[in-house]
Amino acid sequence: MSEFTVFDVDFPPEAKQRVIINTDAKNEADDQYAIVHAILTPSFELHGIIPAHFGTGKSATSMQDSYDETMLLLRLMGLEKEVRVEAGATGGMPDESTPVDSPGAQLIIEQAMKDDDRPLHIAFYGPVTDMASALLLEPKIEERNIRVIWIGGGDWPNGGREYNLSNDIHAANVLMKSKLELWQIPRYTYRTMSVGYAELIEKVYPQGEIGKYLVEQLLAHNAATQPHMEYRSLGDSPCIGIILDPECGKWTWRPAPLFDQQMHYIHPGQYRPIRVYDNVNTRFIHEDFFAKLAQFIRRGSRL
Repeated sequence: MSEFTVFDVDFPPEAKQRVIINTDAKNEADDQYAIVHAILTPSFELHGIIPAHFGTGKSATSMQDSYDETMLLLRLMGLEKEVRVEAGATGGMPDESTPVDSPGAQLIIEQAMKDDDRPLHIAFYGPVTDMASALLLEPKIEERNIRVIWIGGGDWPNGGREYNLSNDIHAANVLMKSKLELWQIPRYTYRTMSVGYAELIEKVYPQGEIGKYLVEQLLAHNAATQPHMEYRSLGDSPCIGIILDPECGKWTWRPAPLFDQQMHYIHPGQYRPIRVYDNVNTRFIHEDFFAKLAQFIRRGSRL
C-alpha cells in the first residue's frame, strides 16, 4: 500500500483556510466526527477549538462536558498538546444586549482582529453564544473579514423548534442582525448526512483508538436514545465540507431573518443577506473524512 497521504501535500501557509471550531461536543454523537475531520484537514489553519454549552436539559455542566469530550478526542489522536482549546460560555445569553464572556469568545476576538487578508471561518456545531458574545464585547469585529458557518435553525421559510437554536435564541438574533457574513445549514439540510452502521464499522472502526471510539460512542448513544436506528446523521460535518468547497451544495442568498421565542422565522427584510444551504454533497463530505482518517492512521497517527 502506498504511504503517500494528503498530509504529504504541500499547502503553503498563505493558502490555508483560517478556521475556528465551536462545538457542543458531548451533546450527541456527531460533533466528534466533525471535530476530528477539521483536525485532519491539512488545508485548514486551525486556530483553536471552543467547547460550547448545550443548555441544561441534558446536563448541568454541558460546557465542561464538551470540553472534556474535546480533550478526550485529542488524547485518542495523540494531539492533546498540538491543538489550542479554549472554553466557551457556560450558558446562553440572558438577553440580546448582555454578552457571556469566556476564553472562547476572547479567542474569536483575538483571531478576528489579526492583520490577515484571509477570511476567518468560524464553524458553529451548536449555539452561537460565543459568536454573539464576541460581537458585543468587541463591536469592531463586525467590520472584519469573518465568515460564520452555523449548523442551526429550522426549515425555511417557517422554522420551528430546532435544537441548536433552542439553546440560545438571543445569540442567534444578535448574529442575524449583525453585518457578518453568515452561511446557514438549516435542519432539513444537516439531517441528510446519514451514514449506516455497516459503513461506519467498515471504514471508521478499524482506524486506531480514535476510530474505535467514534463508532462505539455513536452506537452507545443510539442504543440509549434511538435503539431502533441502524444509522446516524453526522449533522455537523457539513461545516467542514462547505469550508473545503463552498459549492458543496445548492445555496441561495436570502435576507437574514430573526427568530421568535417559538423559533419561527420572522422576515423583516431589513438585514443583510445570508447564504442558506438547501442541500450538501453528503458523499463528498463523508468520503473525505473516511479517507483522511485512514491516511492519518496509516501515517502513524501524526499530521
